[in-house]
Amino acid sequence: MNSTTEWASPLATPELAPGEIHVWRASLSADEAMLRSFEATLADQERERARRFIFARDRDRYIAARGVLRDLLGKYRRRAPESIEFVYGPFGKPDIASAAPRPEIRFNLSHSHGLVVVAIGREREVGIDVELIRPDFASEAIAKRYFSAKEIDELSKLPAELRTEGFFLCWTRKEAYIKAKGDGLQIPLDSFDVSLSPGRPATLSSVDEPRWGIKSLAPSLISERHYAAAIVAEGKDWTARYFEWKTSDGAAQAED
Repeated sequence: MNSTTEWASPLATPELAPGEIHVWRASLSADEAMLRSFEATLADQERERARRFIFARDRDRYIAARGVLRDLLGKYRRRAPESIEFVYGPFGKPDIASAAPRPEIRFNLSHSHGLVVVAIGREREVGIDVELIRPDFASEAIAKRYFSAKEIDELSKLPAELRTEGFFLCWTRKEAYIKAKGDGLQIPLDSFDVSLSPGRPATLSSVDEPRWGIKSLAPSLISERHYAAAIVAEGKDWTARYFEWKTSDGAAQAED
């Protein structure tokens, strides 16, 4: 998948307009000093979860992902990253703790094989998913288990050389929709359809389709790796802007 997404590197946190979704990407490769800095901003619950990882690489990537998320949310809310408190929906979707019935700033994050993406919107639910494109995972058996009949049919009609990409376009679009709704796997995976043909616009067909907009993006940071990603957000009237996350000294995260 060749990236045509343009990622800006702003010197300051950009203003988040009501009709925008801001998408940030970052590598999860971090040195010890940065990991310690990230970990210092985490809540006790997050540190406890980090300690439960068996492998150090997974632990470090979790800490880096949460650290990047807290850094971003702190800048948008003009607060210290460690002061951000999260609440979780019944199926685990996080929100910023707020005295208001619904927080103004909404967000979602996803990470895969060393890359994290964060979507941030204002007063609209949002979901995002990113996956490393892996031919060994994109099997017919997995498609039959998780895709709808319409999606399986569309996938089967693709030329063989496009099926792996089509598989991950489908996977990320379905995941982003589920995450935006916040209902987890209470939503039957065959109860809605997404398009998956490479080079064609992302579409969603569901009982609540008028509520949502959907986009795909190519977020690769690393030339020899290719990722698929998708965003789903409330409304049809939003546009996405794409940004590269930088450390506080202005340097971009090192690539894996």
